[in-house]
Amino acid sequence: MRPYGWPRAARSRCSRRSQEGEPHSMSSSDQQYPPYGDPAYGEAAYADPAHGYQDPRVAQTWEGQTWDTSYQPAVRPGPQAPPAPQQPDAAATAYLPVQGAAPGQGAYPLPPEVPYDPPTTTLRAVPPEPAPAAAGEPAYSAPVTVGNARITDAQRARAEGRSPIIEPGMQPAALTALLGGLMAGGAALGTYGLLVPLVLLQAVTAAGWFRLNGMWPARQGIALAFAGGLTADVALLAAGREHAPAAILGTLGVWVLLVVVLQLRSHAGAEERMYGLMATVASAALAIVATGHLAAAPDAVIVGALAVAAAVLARALPLPGAASLVVALLAAAGAGVAAGGMTGIGAPGALLGLGAGVCALAGHRAASYDYPSRFVHMTAGVALPLALAAPAVYLLGRALV
Repeated sequence: MRPYGWPRAARSRCSRRSQEGEPHSMSSSDQQYPPYGDPAYGEAAYADPAHGYQDPRVAQTWEGQTWDTSYQPAVRPGPQAPPAPQQPDAAATAYLPVQGAAPGQGAYPLPPEVPYDPPTTTLRAVPPEPAPAAAGEPAYSAPVTVGNARITDAQRARAEGRSPIIEPGMQPAALTALLGGLMAGGAALGTYGLLVPLVLLQAVTAAGWFRLNGMWPARQGIALAFAGGLTADVALLAAGREHAPAAILGTLGVWVLLVVVLQLRSHAGAEERMYGLMATVASAALAIVATGHLAAAPDAVIVGALAVAAAVLARALPLPGAASLVVALLAAAGAGVAAGGMTGIGAPGALLGLGAGVCALAGHRAASYDYPSRFVHMTAGVALPLALAAPAVYLLGRALV
């Protein structure tokens, strides 16, 4: 191995001669270099400008990794500091707000500082909840339920925390009295004169009961219940008053079976089908039971219809609960006495009127339950007092007349 720094031209000539088989001999140009082993051997070769080499210590600097610990690379100057930023022209930045200006100065003042709570590790006391209102004091404020003309009675009662029982009021009571007067006048005219207001009563009963149970629209159920009432009327007219119980109860049994079959064919859920079954059966039963007015004696129908009208009107008066109930029963008995005197029943008309009044108040109470709407009051609140009074009118009429 030849030492580092041996001239490239000499190496190429030696290698070419060794390949040609010639003995190695140095030319005159090669002989000018010091012999091998001399420390100045490589320096002379690099210093020879004829070979194109220069002293690496003068012209070259190795910056890579080297094993020579005596070599020290040349020190390069450090990075120059960045030039100082130029100040912008005052005319070009005139529209910008002045930094640090007092409030009210500059084009765009800085927003005010928002105060915040300093961080803390202690627990804060929670204010206690307000105590509930004492017994007898309202638990609502006046602005919540007063001054809103669009709020319904049911919504107002729910917001005020009152009872879900809401009476129909004077207007449905007046309609009940009007319908009772029509039935009394129709009974005085005859059987077919009573049939017209009775059919109207059955239609309103079917619609009002479904709405009272929260099922609306329920056209099929209403039509089925109303059809049951019409069927009972036709069966009673065909069989006669002497066979009235068989006609009414037979129609009721057939209609219950029909309702069950139709509900079994429904694709609704089990719970919904049960609700529909109970509502349809009850509505159909009320419409069919109302046929009892047609089966009763005409004088009993007159007394009972007028007693129901008097009881409902007295119940709608602004009186306390117990006093209103007593006044309504007394009004029904008095109307029975008055109507009995006109029809020839006499004093027993008071008992007939009292019985019809009790049934009417039960129907009135049913139409007032569970936050009823205005539609419920104008349907169930009108029809249920007269529909529930039909059994009392028929039974007491057969016993007293």
